[in-house]
Formats: sequence, structure tokens, C-alpha cells
Amino acid sequence: MPGNPTDDSEPLPASRIMPGPADLLHYPAYDLIAWQPQGVLDDRLLDEIGEWLCAIEETSPPSKRFIDLSRLTMVAVRTSHVFKFARKRAEQFAGDRPVKSALFSEDWVGFGIARLYESLMKETAIDARAFRDRAKAAVWLDVPAEILKLE
Repeated sequence: MPGNPTDDSEPLPASRIMPGPADLLHYPAYDLIAWQPQGVLDDRLLDEIGEWLCAIEETSPPSKRFIDLSRLTMVAVRTSHVFKFARKRAEQFAGDRPVKSALFSEDWVGFGIARLYESLMKETAIDARAFRDRAKAAVWLDVPAEILKLE
């Protein structure tokens, strides 16, 4: 089955660090970029994410993204800024093909922000989904669940 290794002894697929925010990993074999932001999710960090996404999409747009919000210490983003960010992302996205963006958070506040973003991206080329379970996100992205642990 795609996304599930058949042998527990198989090594994880190679990742490489990419330019951009800290803790950003690229898994070329799965066309996946994974990121685990840390600290405070505020308007400034959200804008940095948007700027980075635009830059990466101009060079080599991956079709899958995984954003793990579990290391956030606080969510201090204004709801109106999330709306503005989503509208801008939908306008700026220049990809020829749809992008799958899985947003993961076990925390209710982070998950609420992820769900808000998911709803704002409906009917755009960015297919965003919020998850509280990494394994379900892995199935949806069609990648091995182990790589979404980001360890």
C-alpha cells in the first residue's frame, strides 16, 4: 500500500534541509515538504510562511506539504490576519497543479486555526486539510507515516 512501508527495518526516505524557515525538510521521493514551526504563531510568522511559500513555488513547487503545529508554544495570530493570509495565498499561488497541504495539531487552538485555513482554501488550487492524527494525514498525503514524525 503506498505510504506504508512493508518492512519495519526499511530506512526512512532521505530528507534534506531546504533554505527557508528552520526545521524545514524536503522529501523528494514523495514530493513533500514538511515543516514544524516553533515558538509563537503570530501575524509576523504567518507572513514569513507566506513569503517562503511564494519563493519556493517559483523554483520547484512540491505538490504535498505537511505543517506540524505541535511545537508552537502560543497562538497569537489575529483571525482577520488568517483571512488576509488565505486570500493572498490563493491569489499568489502560481502552481500548475493542485497542492495538498496537511496541517497537523493535537492542540485545539492550533487545530482551530488549521480548520479555519482549510475552510478558506476551499475551491482554490490549495487543497488544505486539518488533522489531529498524523497517520490519517500520512494516508491523505500518500506518504509513510514515519516521516511525518519529523524527528
